[in-house]
Amino acid sequence: MAELLAAEQPGVAGAVARAMERSAPGSGASWYGGDHADFRGGVFLREVIGVQVVVQEGGAAVPEAMAGLPPRPGGFTGRERETKDLLRALDPDGAHSAAAPVASVSGLGGMGKTALAVETAYLSRERGWFAGGILFIDLHGYDREPVTADRSLRTLLHALGTPPEHMPTTTDERAALYRSTMAVRARERGGVLVLADNASSADQVRPLLPGDSRHRVLVTSRDRLPQLGARLLPLDELGAGEAYELLDRALRIADPHDGRVDDDPSTSDRLASLCGHLPLALQIAVALLAADPGKPVAELVAELAEAHDRLDHLDDGERSVRAAFELSYRRLPPEQARLLRLLALAPGPEVSDEVVAALVGAGRPPVRDQHALARAHLVETGCTRGWWRLHDLVRVFGAGMAARAEGDAARARVLRHYLERARAADAHLKPHTEDVKETGPFRSREEALAWFDAERAGLVAAVQWATDRPLASDAARLSSALGEYFEWRRFFDDTVTVCRATCVAARREGDKAVEAAAWNRMGNALRGGSRLREAWEAHQRAVDLYHAVDHDNGKAMAVSNIGNILNDVGQIDGAVEAFHTALDLFRRTGDRHSEAGVWNNLALPLRKSGRVDEALAALRAALDLYRETGDRPREGRAWHNYAVALNARGRTAEAVTACLDSLDICEEFEDWHGSARTLYALGLVHETAGDAERARARMTQAADAYERAGSPKEAEQARRTARLTAPAPTGTPTPAAPPARTAGCAPPGPRRPGVPGNAGP
Repeated sequence: MAELLAAEQPGVAGAVARAMERSAPGSGASWYGGDHADFRGGVFLREVIGVQVVVQEGGAAVPEAMAGLPPRPGGFTGRERETKDLLRALDPDGAHSAAAPVASVSGLGGMGKTALAVETAYLSRERGWFAGGILFIDLHGYDREPVTADRSLRTLLHALGTPPEHMPTTTDERAALYRSTMAVRARERGGVLVLADNASSADQVRPLLPGDSRHRVLVTSRDRLPQLGARLLPLDELGAGEAYELLDRALRIADPHDGRVDDDPSTSDRLASLCGHLPLALQIAVALLAADPGKPVAELVAELAEAHDRLDHLDDGERSVRAAFELSYRRLPPEQARLLRLLALAPGPEVSDEVVAALVGAGRPPVRDQHALARAHLVETGCTRGWWRLHDLVRVFGAGMAARAEGDAARARVLRHYLERARAADAHLKPHTEDVKETGPFRSREEALAWFDAERAGLVAAVQWATDRPLASDAARLSSALGEYFEWRRFFDDTVTVCRATCVAARREGDKAVEAAAWNRMGNALRGGSRLREAWEAHQRAVDLYHAVDHDNGKAMAVSNIGNILNDVGQIDGAVEAFHTALDLFRRTGDRHSEAGVWNNLALPLRKSGRVDEALAALRAALDLYRETGDRPREGRAWHNYAVALNARGRTAEAVTACLDSLDICEEFEDWHGSARTLYALGLVHETAGDAERARARMTQAADAYERAGSPKEAEQARRTARLTAPAPTGTPTPAAPPARTAGCAPPGPRRPGVPGNAGP
C-alpha cells in the first residue's frame, strides 16, 4: 500500500507514504548506516543543537527527541507560581490544556522566558507526559533574519527522522508532512512537546502547530501572541527575594565558598534593585563578580548607581542588557520607537494617558501605539487602566536613545500641561468667597484633589526638572501651585523635595523672591515633620531674602512661621512677639486671610501662658476673618483651638459645641487628620467634665481616625490616653450629656489626607 501511494501520488501524499514506509517495522532501512550521529543536511542556527539518532536493530532509525533540548538552566530559582501555571497548561490530562494545546510565555528581553520554558520542559519529561519526545527550535524572531516557516519545518522534520532526499520542496507540503508525521508519532509513541523559542510573530508559530490534540506547543516570545488562541503567560521581573536568591545561588555555582551576596544582604538587595530584578541583568552582575573574586558587592553597586548610563555596566563581554533591548527596539515602527523614547522621559514611576498625550504633543494619547508597545512588553500597564509604566532598565535604555532636543521639547510640553492643570486644581483648594466657576478640567474640589492624588508622583518628579535651566521657570511655578495641596494632604517630604529643587533653580537665576517663597514653604514642611532646627533655618533664610527684596507680606509669613517654632520649643514670649510683628505687617499690606492665620496661631502661646481670655479673643478674630475670606477648612482648625481654650477656661459645654462645629467642617472637607485631632480634644473636654466613659470613647475614635489619616504615633498616644483615663469616683454624679448631635468620623480617602494644625498663613 505504501509503495502504491508513493508511486501514484507525487508531492505531499508521496512524502507521507515514504515516511510511513521508512518507519514501518521490519523495513530494515538505515539512513546513516551505523550507530553514530550524522547531521548531514541539517539546518544549524545560532547554537549547534543536534538530534541524536539511535539505530534500533532490525528497525528504522528513530530520533531521540530529548537530545534536542538545551541543557537544563543552572541556578534556576524562583518562578514557582509561573512554573505551576505553565505545567497546568501543558498537562495532557488537564482540562485547560485540552482546550488550548498551545502555551505562550511572553516577556521583556532578558526576563528569563527560555529558562522557564526549558525548566518546565524537563519537569514535564520527568512526569512522563510526553512519551513521543520533546522538540526544541530557536526561531531567532528578533534577529535581522528570523527563521522562516520553511526553515523551521525542515528542522523539525529532520528531528522527526525525515531524510533530506524525502524533504518536500514547498512550505505547504512540508507543513502537511509535519502534521502527518506528528499524527503517526502520537499514535505510535504518544504526545510530543514542541518548544518554539524566541518567536516574534504568530506567523512563525502557526506552521508548527501539529493539529493532533495529544501534542502540546510551548512558545516563548517578547510579544504577546493572542492570535494563536494560546494560554497566555506573561512573565514579569523577579520578586526581591527571588532576585536575591538568584544572585547568591549563581555566584555559589561559580565558587561554592563565595558568600559575598549572603555576607551583605542589604547591599545585595540594592544590587538586585539596580538590575531591575531582571534575570539577564542579575546573571551579568554575577558574572562580573565571579570574574573579580576580590570585588565587594558594594563596589559594583556604587558603579551602577553612579553611572550616567547603567546599561554600560550591565555587559559581561558576551551578554548585554542593552543588546537584548536593541533587538526589540529596532523592530519597532518609527512612531512606536519615538513613543518609547518619550515615555522613558516621563516623570514619575507611572504615566497617565493625558501626560502621554503631552509628551508626544498631541491632543489625545496614541492608544494604538501604546498597546503595541505593551504587547511587545516594552511598556507595561499601570496600577489602573489608562496608566503606563516602563521597567527601570527599559527607561534607562529609552532615555539613552532620545536626542537632547527631542527630550527637552517633550519635557517642556509636560511641564506646561502640568502647570495648567495644577493651577486649575489649586483654584478649587484655595479659599474663596464665591464658588469657583465650573469651567476648565475640574468641576469640584473633589475632582481637583483626585487629580492631584493621581498625578502626585509625576508632579514631584517634574518640579525637579527645575535644575535644567530651560525648564526652571515653569518648574518653579508648578512648585508654587502644589503648595496648598501638599499642605492639605500633609505630604511634608514631597514639599521639601520640590522646594529644594526650586531653591537651587531660583538661586542660580538670582530670583530672590521665588527662592524666599520656596524656603518658607520648606520650613513649614520641615516643622510638620518635627525637624524644628532645619525649619528655623529655612524660615530665617526666607526672612532675609524677603527683606532684601522689600516684600513685607512674605516677610510677615516667615516671621509668623518662626513664631510657631518658638511656641513649639516653649519660648512663649518670643512667639507672642513674632506673631504681633507679623500682624502689624499683614495689617499694613491688607492681607486679611493671612492675618486670620496669625490670630489663630497667636492663641496657642497665649493659652499656654495662662492668658486664656486673650486667646479666646484672638480665636474669635480668626474665626471672623476666616468666614470673611471664605476659608472653611481653616475655620475648622480655629474652632478646634477655640474648643481647647474654652475647655481651659472651664466652659466645657461650649467646648463640646465648638468641637462638634470643627468636626462638621473636617468631615465636609474630608480632613481626616483634623477630625482625629478634634476627637482627641473632645475626649479631653469630657475628661475635664468628669465623664470618663465618653472621654475613653472619643479617645478611641481619635486613635482610629489617626490610623486612617496615616499618623500611627498619634494614634498610639490617643490609645494610651484612653487607657489611662480614670473612671469617675463612686457616687460622682454623671454630668449632663452634651447637645444631641452626630460627630462620627467618616472613612478616609485612598491616600494620607489631613490638614496640619497651626500651620503658618
